[in-house]
Amino acid sequence: MLEHAEILSASILVVDDQEANVMLLQNMLRNAGYTRIATTMDPRTVFGLHRDHRYDLILLDLQMPGLDGFEVMEQLKEIEADYVPVLVITAQPGHKLRALSAGARDFVSKPFDMVEVQTRIRNMLELRLLYRKLGDYNRLLEQTVQERTVALRESEARFRSFTELSSDWYWEQDAQGNFTSISGPVREMLGMDGDQAATEQDERNAEARARLAENIATRQPFVDLVYTRVASNGRTQVLQVSGEPIFDAASRFAGYRGIGIDITDRMPPGSGAATGRG
Repeated sequence: MLEHAEILSASILVVDDQEANVMLLQNMLRNAGYTRIATTMDPRTVFGLHRDHRYDLILLDLQMPGLDGFEVMEQLKEIEADYVPVLVITAQPGHKLRALSAGARDFVSKPFDMVEVQTRIRNMLELRLLYRKLGDYNRLLEQTVQERTVALRESEARFRSFTELSSDWYWEQDAQGNFTSISGPVREMLGMDGDQAATEQDERNAEARARLAENIATRQPFVDLVYTRVASNGRTQVLQVSGEPIFDAASRFAGYRGIGIDITDRMPPGSGAATGRG
């Protein structure tokens, strides 16, 4: 909602080639409490004035020498193509429809009915100021979205950098289990590279694999799950993997992400591998 003071402080330009009409409208506006009133009797100056000051309302006479009101409105469209804040003043009933088609938002007739003029001015100013507030809000909303998007991308980049530094491999999967992001030998370490020795070793890690599959099926995180695999060079590796489910803004399951570490050199000889916390 608009405060009464906001309307009275709106900027208004009066354009009429007749000094008596300019003085009449100016005095009427001042008596009504409006504080920011500008006037001109030269229609050729309207474009530059509005470009510099962006008036909230222009009271524009249609019949003026040198440049009539219709031509002035065409010029103003170069400044504000979507909304020209013009209230036309005319003594010709036939000009009203043409003026509205040319972009005017409303009109008043000569001779003036002061109550009607004040009502139409106030209604137009309310609409204009609300229109501006909506534009300001949309720009603020767009800026906020952009700032938060940048912050989110920076946060994701920091997270990914940290996980890559603190782990040997990192991965993300979508809800269908397809890999969407991989860092390091993920497929090899998860036994997805077709290595026969690793496949045979996977069978000896059935318990760890079953626990992992159960956590994924129930969309639960898994922490420090340990299992072994035999690399293509015959070396037994001990791996530790952790992962968590990903949910979108609507709380829908969107996949998994996780990290893995080769802890072979940390394990004492003969230690078991199928351990971990679900």
